[in-house]
Amino acid sequence: MIRTFIAKLSLAAGLFLVATGLMAEPVTIKYILWDSAQQPAYQAVADSFQAKNPNIKIEIGQLGWSDYWTGLQTGMVSGDVPDVFTNHLAMTGEFASKNQLVDLQPYVTKDKVNTSAYLNGLGDLWTKNGKRWGLPKDWDTITIVYNKDMLKEAGITEAEANALTWNPKDGGTFEKFIAKLSIDKNGKNGTQAGFDAKNVVRFGMALSHSDDRGQAQFSPFAYANGWTYTSGTFKSDFKYADPKFIETIDWMVKVTKAGFLADFESTQNGATGVFTAKKAATTFDGSWMIGYYSSNAGFPVGFATLPKGPAGVKSMINGLADSITTGSKHKDEAWQWVKYLGSEEAQKIVGSYGVVFPAYKSGVDAALSAYTKKGLVVDAFTKESLTPGQTFLYPVVDNGPKIQEIMVAAFDKVFTYKATPKDAFTDANKKVLALFK
Repeated sequence: MIRTFIAKLSLAAGLFLVATGLMAEPVTIKYILWDSAQQPAYQAVADSFQAKNPNIKIEIGQLGWSDYWTGLQTGMVSGDVPDVFTNHLAMTGEFASKNQLVDLQPYVTKDKVNTSAYLNGLGDLWTKNGKRWGLPKDWDTITIVYNKDMLKEAGITEAEANALTWNPKDGGTFEKFIAKLSIDKNGKNGTQAGFDAKNVVRFGMALSHSDDRGQAQFSPFAYANGWTYTSGTFKSDFKYADPKFIETIDWMVKVTKAGFLADFESTQNGATGVFTAKKAATTFDGSWMIGYYSSNAGFPVGFATLPKGPAGVKSMINGLADSITTGSKHKDEAWQWVKYLGSEEAQKIVGSYGVVFPAYKSGVDAALSAYTKKGLVVDAFTKESLTPGQTFLYPVVDNGPKIQEIMVAAFDKVFTYKATPKDAFTDANKKVLALFK
């Protein structure tokens, strides 16, 4: 009776304070992300935040990648937008050009947030002309993902998979690696005489062919060959007609025709499905996919360092950030949430779930510990990120969607053998450059 009385008294007191304006009702901040695997980690972060900020309630929503950006862009126009969302560098320029993102720099300056504490210069990726469009939350690199059983069957050790070399002339040991893993209908591999390239039942590697940035496709090869997209962040001097890029894609076409790299038709729905269906022994993919492969592949998966090319090992390093929409009606409260998401405390919580590598070193250590407990060896990703010269930044450019349209069309022509790389990309580069005139 006494407890019931006290509870009723407390409720009445609370209602009185709200009614008299002495205690405000909690503000609800809507936050969305696209990766369902990360939602539990961010709910834990939200619980921690709300314990410290009882006047702010965090409501987390999740949409799959294909629906995420369409829904967000539609909402930006209609006004039905989340306060905060997980942002990607490929989309930031477009949103910023339409004044749909809040400039966080005044908040960062006021609250003295140390953006240099983030790994690998991730904090700088989200700035342009003195404005800041997001606070970093994580990062990713690319490795070779391989089917352990298939490597063992081919007599290839995991140590050998981590010490491959590549060049655009003869493909180096990497070409021999994917050739040996390729099997035709007669059971012959790509290193044996009589291998039937037109009747392959298992490819040595599967890559998604059409992508303007080629994060987990052409970029590890092209950069290892000494190529760069542009001369720097937000630069418009695109180099898709560069001989180093063209000879890289020439090599990719060659090994596709040889039956070592999955053909265009096989990868129309992406390379991941080809790999998990055991129709390819390897693929390239990012650290955000570790959990997916370890839980859904149906066979033991390993992760190896990318092949070393003429310019060394080269992996794109990308990072996501949290941004505030200009449509938010509670920008100050949204900033408190974004600031906490970008804090070391929050990112250690995320790291402990072993789903991504956070933007703080301590968060990475927590993630590695979590992966180890799951029996996963994933240090190929971190070795690349921590070795000087082995990573390059995700290309941050204006006109991203239009560039993508042009380049995907060019890649489609090349890998359906309707145009040579030289013709397709010389023409595509002219079209891309014309976007900036």
